[in-house]
Amino acid sequence: MSILSPDTLAALEQQAIELPSWAFGNSGTRFKVFGTPGTPRDPYEKIADAAQVNAYTALAPSVALHIPWDLVDSYDDLRAHAEDLGVTLGTINSNTFQDDDYKFGALTHEDAAIRQKAIDHHLACIDVMDATGSRDLKIWLAEGSNYPGQADLRGRQDRLQESLQKIYARLGDDQRLVLEYKFFEPAFYHTDVPDWGTSYAQVSSLGDKAMVCLDTGHHAPGTNIEFIVMQLLRLGKLGSFDFNSRFYADDDLIVGAADPFQLFRILFEVIRGGGLNNPDVAFMLDQCHNVEDKIPGQIRSVLNVQEMTARALLVDRDALTAAQKSGDVLAANAVFMDAFYTDVRPALAEWRRAAASPPTRWPRTPRPATSRRSPPSASAECRRAGAPDGFRSPSAAARALRPGRRTAGG
Repeated sequence: MSILSPDTLAALEQQAIELPSWAFGNSGTRFKVFGTPGTPRDPYEKIADAAQVNAYTALAPSVALHIPWDLVDSYDDLRAHAEDLGVTLGTINSNTFQDDDYKFGALTHEDAAIRQKAIDHHLACIDVMDATGSRDLKIWLAEGSNYPGQADLRGRQDRLQESLQKIYARLGDDQRLVLEYKFFEPAFYHTDVPDWGTSYAQVSSLGDKAMVCLDTGHHAPGTNIEFIVMQLLRLGKLGSFDFNSRFYADDDLIVGAADPFQLFRILFEVIRGGGLNNPDVAFMLDQCHNVEDKIPGQIRSVLNVQEMTARALLVDRDALTAAQKSGDVLAANAVFMDAFYTDVRPALAEWRRAAASPPTRWPRTPRPATSRRSPPSASAECRRAGAPDGFRSPSAAARALRPGRRTAGG
């Protein structure tokens, strides 16, 4: 008999984890970006790679885009391409951190013209959402200051709210704005959206279609992330997750690699708070595979989330509640730890095998390592424009907007 009950399997069958298009491109740190043979040259090939992850796991039916990294001439065509491959286009991520005009801020800048430029970028992202059928506009802001006295902290919060109001007003009836927070980097003295409380305060002032995005790697060491998950679910403002793992800062490593127990605890609170398979709470990865293969890395990532979800579903809630109410500390902790230490991997593999999903953690046959790089002239053009390595330009207008390479950070 399987340790996974029919109810547990039914919950796991509904689970969906969105993949980030940028996870399939070359990425790295400020020291070096290492190239990988077969790296996608454009958004179409990124989506084709993402579709491979879904084919092997049945867990990743949608792909998030990053604008302008994923600019194309026709989003109707890109949407059809994705659907032909069995996936959909998901969250649209804005980018206001790779333009010289935003050195001292974008939505918070002192200069109204620069703020309007940043607002217009987000309105253009909503235009993309209209074409792709996406629901969520995710905003992460690399804005802040490095020295005391450098910036008017209160004024920046006021300008941020004013800018967000203009973006929010453009959303369609079925669209949402999700505001991501990060406690530091690239700013070091203060960050304009450093924590869940600031994000919550900003989105609460906007309305019901504005939510908080929680990136698991965007907290100070030792932060009780599951408490934040609980609180945002309790307040009805947890809109999405960016799952990844960290040892020191925003490492963007494979989710669960550094602290599987933390991932288990987070998912327990998701289940406890009604967030599992809740359409209002989106699960997404935000990772950079700097040294490991990208498709297998994404496969391992979604399966790690599935595995820890399964373990969290094994928590005996009745026994846990009874121990908590009676003040039996060790019994309550034992209930928790028993579920965490249960090895669900064989049962999950057997379940996936029965459902005709491959039970392995990565493809047995690796993707052909044939070169799919752009011609030298195109690659040089991309490097001059600062695009991710191998990115193919769709149009002159897109070339004018293209930012720099993805590095571990946002």
